Amino acid sequence: MKAQIIDGLIELGAIRFGSFTLKSGMVSPIYIDLRMIVSAPKLMGQVVRAFEGLAAGLGYDLVAGIPYTALPIAAVFSQRVGKPMVYARKEAKTYGTKRLIEGVYRPGQRVLVLDDLITNGLSKFESFAQFEAAGLRVKDVVVLIDRCQGGAKTLADRGYRLHGLINVFEILDRTLALGRIDQRLYRTSREFIESSVKLAQP
Repeated sequence: MKAQIIDGLIELGAIRFGSFTLKSGMVSPIYIDLRMIVSAPKLMGQVVRAFEGLAAGLGYDLVAGIPYTALPIAAVFSQRVGKPMVYARKEAKTYGTKRLIEGVYRPGQRVLVLDDLITNGLSKFESFAQFEAAGLRVKDVVVLIDRCQGGAKTLADRGYRLHGLINVFEILDRTLALGRIDQRLYRTSREFIESSVKLAQP
């Protein structure tokens, strides 16, 4: 399943090379655009089934996707596993209920958080804080791609567990094997990822 998903992402054009500013502020030679998955139903199904495997054995009452890329993935996942879905809004509504957490939930319930990828992990805490402020508990985070830039350690240091399906080095290896990039770009991308982890270490 993992190999099929990697090939599907490459064929979809979701793996791009150039110069891209990430949410973390880093400028990366590789960009992974997982928003494209909504236009690939077969690939979406493969991703959701893979997430089911990663989540097997984890205790949770609710499923949550981090806006916006993970919301459709979480919706399909929720339906397949039969667990209710909630999500934290990026901004509070100024009308109606003005809720930050959408969906039906009770304080004390445990939320399994789904997201598309993780870089250094810091942006995840914004969503965790919203869930926890509403009385929900967060322990496990499932992501499709780990960019291997310190995210797992960042989460672990605060008591959260990361479950990632694919790491960025597997994507680079497959892209090179398919002849989609040359050795120079392959080395540049690997060196960027490896050096960014070293810079993040104390």
